[in-house]
Amino acid sequence: MSYRDVRNLTEMLRALGYPRLVSMENFHGPNFALVAELLLWLVRRYEPQSDIPPDVETEQDRVFFIKAVAQFMATKAHIKLNTKKLYQADGYAVRELLKVTSVLYSAMNTEGMERTDITEEDSSKFKFDLGSKIADLKAARQLASEITSKGASLYDLLGKEVELREARTESIARPLEINEAEKMMKVAIDCVLEEVQKTKDMLSNVALDEANLEAKIEKRKLELERSQKRLQTLQSVRPAFMDEYEKIEEQLQKQYTSYLEKFHNLTYLEQLLDDQHRTEQEMFEEAANMLRLMQNRLKEEEQRLLKSGNNDDSDVEIQEDEGSDSEMEDRQLGKQHVALEMLVPGTSSSPSLPLCKRTCSKTWYLDRLQMCFLLSSFLLRPEQEAEVLKSIQFKHFYPHFCFS
Repeated sequence: MSYRDVRNLTEMLRALGYPRLVSMENFHGPNFALVAELLLWLVRRYEPQSDIPPDVETEQDRVFFIKAVAQFMATKAHIKLNTKKLYQADGYAVRELLKVTSVLYSAMNTEGMERTDITEEDSSKFKFDLGSKIADLKAARQLASEITSKGASLYDLLGKEVELREARTESIARPLEINEAEKMMKVAIDCVLEEVQKTKDMLSNVALDEANLEAKIEKRKLELERSQKRLQTLQSVRPAFMDEYEKIEEQLQKQYTSYLEKFHNLTYLEQLLDDQHRTEQEMFEEAANMLRLMQNRLKEEEQRLLKSGNNDDSDVEIQEDEGSDSEMEDRQLGKQHVALEMLVPGTSSSPSLPLCKRTCSKTWYLDRLQMCFLLSSFLLRPEQEAEVLKSIQFKHFYPHFCFS
């Protein structure tokens, strides 16, 4: 449905003389009463003698009404309508109504160009009745064929008039024979008497058949009374299994209520589980991105420190280098221990988090160990260590999980 279609429909209906004012807001929702009224008015405007039933109270009546209108338009006006869109009675029905109104509107414009002074009441007297004209056309064709055949036979008979005139004159001039006429009259009387006797016999048979039918009717009435009494007796008696049936029905209702409650709870728990998994996945991705950024940052810092420290280490002796190497190894082991303790709570002597019924998966454990090794592989100076460990927020990594 478009704004232009609704506007064109309202303008065409107003031009065709529809008695009611159709608003453009009427087709925003289903309005079957208005669509049915418009269809009935358009059909009667097209052919006033149409016999479309106007009843649309029930669903069956509405379906029959839509089918009748579509069939009428297809046979009389050769307009194919979509019955489903008409039955929706909303914006989709506007285009189907435009198919009919556009034909009537174009016909009115054509007629208005030829006769502009004819009013609506006068033009209704000269409507083109297609159905009656087709019937008159068939009758005219039949009469033309009959006139042709009868004209040919009349021409042949008129050609024989000379001979027939002489035979007719001789027959009239000849005297009548009384005996022969009396004989013909007796034969006709006998035929009439035979027909009268046959009619009397049929009447007597009808009386006999009537008596037989009355006897059958009485017999059927007695059987009907007995059947009604038996039905009343059966209705008054309560079946033996009815109590058990009612109990089972109550149990079934309770089971169904319990099933609905459990199903709703299961759906809710599944939704919570999905939300939890999604949250954990987002937290893991966030930690991985943070670790990747920290790794790049530490690499850059290490390169910068190595470049700046080349000039300062030229005067350091070999023994001091060996002592610094041992101190760096101790510091690296300490960092591994701290990182492992922060990644996996409960591995040191410090008090660990309470155990949870839900244990961590193998994949989770391996990911944490890999992150621990990545952290311990960096060679950090003492002044950078506190800053790095403080920057990495391990509390985001599943603080409620622990190893059993």
